[in-house]
Amino acid sequence: MQSANIEHIVIVGGGTAGWMTAAALANRLPQKLCRITLVESDVIGTVGVGESTIPHIRQFNQTLGIDEATFIKKTHATVKLGIKFNDWGNIGDSYFHPFGEHGEITQGIDFHQYWLKARSLGETYGLEQYSIAAMAGFAGKFPLSTSNKPTVFADYTYSYHIDASAYAAFLSDYAQQRGVQRIEGKVVKVNQHLNDFVQSITLESGQTIEGDLFIDCSGFKALLIDGTLNTPYLDWSQWLPTDSAVAAPCEHAPGDHSSSKGKIALQPYTQATARVSGWQWQIPLQHRIGNGHVFTSAFLSDQHATDILMNSLPGKALANPKILRFKAGRRQYSWQKNVVAIGLSSGFLEPLESTSIYLIQLGVSKLLELFPDKAFRQAEMNEYNRSICQQYELIRNFIILHFHVTKRNDSPFWDYCRNMAIPDELQHLLTLFAESGRTDLAQFGVWPAVCIGQNIIPQHYDARLDNIDAEQIKQLMANHRHKIQSMLATFPQADDYIQELLTRGTR
Repeated sequence: MQSANIEHIVIVGGGTAGWMTAAALANRLPQKLCRITLVESDVIGTVGVGESTIPHIRQFNQTLGIDEATFIKKTHATVKLGIKFNDWGNIGDSYFHPFGEHGEITQGIDFHQYWLKARSLGETYGLEQYSIAAMAGFAGKFPLSTSNKPTVFADYTYSYHIDASAYAAFLSDYAQQRGVQRIEGKVVKVNQHLNDFVQSITLESGQTIEGDLFIDCSGFKALLIDGTLNTPYLDWSQWLPTDSAVAAPCEHAPGDHSSSKGKIALQPYTQATARVSGWQWQIPLQHRIGNGHVFTSAFLSDQHATDILMNSLPGKALANPKILRFKAGRRQYSWQKNVVAIGLSSGFLEPLESTSIYLIQLGVSKLLELFPDKAFRQAEMNEYNRSICQQYELIRNFIILHFHVTKRNDSPFWDYCRNMAIPDELQHLLTLFAESGRTDLAQFGVWPAVCIGQNIIPQHYDARLDNIDAEQIKQLMANHRHKIQSMLATFPQADDYIQELLTRGTR
């Protein structure tokens, strides 16, 4: 009797998306019941997105049973406490978007509301002075485990800067050790059943590989979800007009200050610096710094964009600059028939908030949650697509926020971003915050950090705070600052933490 269960999964494409998918599936699905095959070509390069990540990657690694010390060593990783934004609200401004909230919720009222009340009382301390992640980041330190720590740690977490290619290679080993079969080859034909479901793929060598479930991790090419099933792509470039990037790694600057153990001290955060027609990233790894300039080709030539990047590298370039092209948006459906698109084949959002790897993780975890049998029920597909769409749009809106909420008027690019019509839901949330500092907890990111960091100071604070004595509020704020400063003195340098893990990994 033929089984109704999925017996063979075929993943088309390797890279970060393909091997994260393969590793997660191999970890959860019994090898004796379901085979997994990944097809990738050695001659087709990968984009290598996602060197800067968000904290969800830690949960992914923990689920796979990956030890942090091994991960740090294999991926040349450093720790990340958030993102420092330079020149976004105005040229010369900077702010820190931390992992975790500021302060703590007191009497059911968000902490930034206390900050607004204290500001009305004449206090001038910046919001980030109440964030343990931000203050540790500026000091080049790393807060250790949050257990048994003061409540200022309640929502603190961290992530990593990683070598994305090394991470893919690490997960490739992990997956193959757990039974995933890797086949090297280039797909030249996709064969379909009469109902348009994918039946098999044919490689350049002539080999044909049949499967029940096909996962498209072929990147921008979208070989299955687009090339075969013709799933429409929803273009979001009217809100996210950047369409190009130039990237080049470099050495660490020779003048970098040293950690307490004599190593180069690397900042435990990503930097995102606004430029005349886009922005530039800087991501410190153990062995190099990742750099890139995201720009809009309608306003800036490739050569000018490259010059801006290469003239601002903090160290000697390690490779020639590489140009990438993209279009912000997503597939109308990430799951069609027996094909699921994960990674760039599903959609693209520029890396401003480091969400590329998170969206891969989301795609594969949702697939496991709704894992089908050979019936491929439409309701499960609909729920998958609804969930993926929702997350893409939440992140899209948060990224739009950065570009739109600016006072910069020094170029046609910033004039466009400042004056463009934005999605209705985003406009509602922005108006809500500007008037009263209210936030929607379902949204992505720490809204107060970005809005206040880009000079959107709410007109009013939570009225309940008028029932609390002004001196009591001032004392609460002072206590928070004191707790953070006291804890900072006990933290190790971020580099020392990494070195300790590397030492542990070699024992």
